[in-house]
Amino acid sequence: MYQEERLLKILEYLKGHNNMSIHNICEMFSVSRDTARRDIIKLIEQGTAIRTHGGISLPTLRNTIEAYRERLKYYSEEKKAISKKAMEFINEKEHYFFDVSTTVSFLAEYLNKSVTVFTHSLDNIEILSEKKEIVVHSIGGKLHDKNRFFYKPGCTDYLNGIRFDAAFIGAAAINEDGIYYDDEEDTFVKQAAVKKSDKVIILTDCKKFKLSSYYKGVNWEQVDVIITDQRPPEVFMNIIEAQDIQLIICK
Repeated sequence: MYQEERLLKILEYLKGHNNMSIHNICEMFSVSRDTARRDIIKLIEQGTAIRTHGGISLPTLRNTIEAYRERLKYYSEEKKAISKKAMEFINEKEHYFFDVSTTVSFLAEYLNKSVTVFTHSLDNIEILSEKKEIVVHSIGGKLHDKNRFFYKPGCTDYLNGIRFDAAFIGAAAINEDGIYYDDEEDTFVKQAAVKKSDKVIILTDCKKFKLSSYYKGVNWEQVDVIITDQRPPEVFMNIIEAQDIQLIICK
């Protein structure tokens, strides 16, 4: 088999399993470890895979997940159902943190109560600015145009002086050790908000349980509620039950 054929089959395998070891390549194609290493190097050079301990995986969030605006085109019905359910956790006159997330931006659209919202999301600010009954606080700073959020050094200190009745947090990827995100600065903001919230509510479509990303923003023990569109894989159900997390599945 030519190298090009092997590379295509390796990529097909990665799409289904996300990662692949040198041992897997050797067994699957009956090739030497040196040949497997050459295949790995070729894929890395092409930018179609990244090196991991003992093998390769698909590029993580920055290269493989759609940019914020593109994500709005997909799974919108699921996201709308999740955000509508999240409205049940919002009460008049309370203070909330709204995360950078397409699902949370739908929540901002549905919000119709007199509340105070803190956010670093440009989209949330734009949506909520039209609603006179809602007090909106922007964290401010430099705009990260790809994922449309603001960040500045010291903004987490600002959040440390606030108490939220609840934080509505999205997810880029959900792993067995916590919830991950694409941008380090964005993750700092989430971490600060979560620590200052009486209730942490994760809004995520179920496909996020199959992804991986760079920066962990939320530990499982910090989560109070997960609202999603399908039953998560069994390994995550075990974690959710062990942590006594309220799971809401929108039908």
